Amino acid sequence: MSIETIANRTVNLDKPASHIDGIKARHKATWETGDFGQIAKYILPEEEQFVARLNLQPRMKVLDVACGNGNVATLAARRGCVTYGIDIASNLIAQARQRARSEYLHIEFTEGDAEYLPYGEANFDVAISTYGVMFAPRPERIVSELRRVVKPGGLIALANWTPDGFLGKVFAVFARHVPPPPGFPSPLLWGDEQIVRARFQGHGDDLQVTRRTARMVYPFDPSETVNFFRRYYGPTARAFDALKPVGQLALLSELIELQTEFNTSKRANETEVLSDYLEVHVRRAGAN
Repeated sequence: MSIETIANRTVNLDKPASHIDGIKARHKATWETGDFGQIAKYILPEEEQFVARLNLQPRMKVLDVACGNGNVATLAARRGCVTYGIDIASNLIAQARQRARSEYLHIEFTEGDAEYLPYGEANFDVAISTYGVMFAPRPERIVSELRRVVKPGGLIALANWTPDGFLGKVFAVFARHVPPPPGFPSPLLWGDEQIVRARFQGHGDDLQVTRRTARMVYPFDPSETVNFFRRYYGPTARAFDALKPVGQLALLSELIELQTEFNTSKRANETEVLSDYLEVHVRRAGAN
């Protein structure tokens, strides 16, 4: 039996296959809703800094897990890495492939499940996921798969939103209005250093965790920023779709209030928010 103790409660992660399949079908539908590629433009500057800190070298073999429309995979390929990307959303994989073609980059993109990576053991020098694998339902599967496909001495690099940061607060609003499926740990626990360390413990890996802040600037006021996310960001769109009109109005009001509270821009038609995330570097044990 697979058990994970989280925030003083024990969660049984051995769910029936049909239940897991249902959760994953909903995840796929969520990320295929809207157009995450529109959202990804505004997190690209932070991802550029994230990748720069990895010191990727030409010919390194790099995997971008939950790659979305290919931000990080593209950055790695531009550095001369042999690059692969995988995501559950077919529309985002299509975007990523078109993007690579437009830049004449050879990147192998695959539609697939981060919990069952279709790659051999010890196949990559670096595996990266920015704000991606944290949404998979079974963290123990993610840890196992990332460690399996990375070579001994290789690097796993993750960026995970924190529970107390801005994006954590946004997802807390969603959860109040549309309770998540029972029995699975919150994605935001990937932003808790103690829990991340516990998930990787027992393997002898070297783990370094740094709290960082992403700056995102949108060319809209707070109200229109919420509408932008409602139009293009799957989790926001699905939260609204799950509610009746009165519930949608309540959710809209709370999200606008949150964007307004955290907006640091002084410009009339601009919203700037700062959101904390954990930068996690796991150096896999076993190198000679």
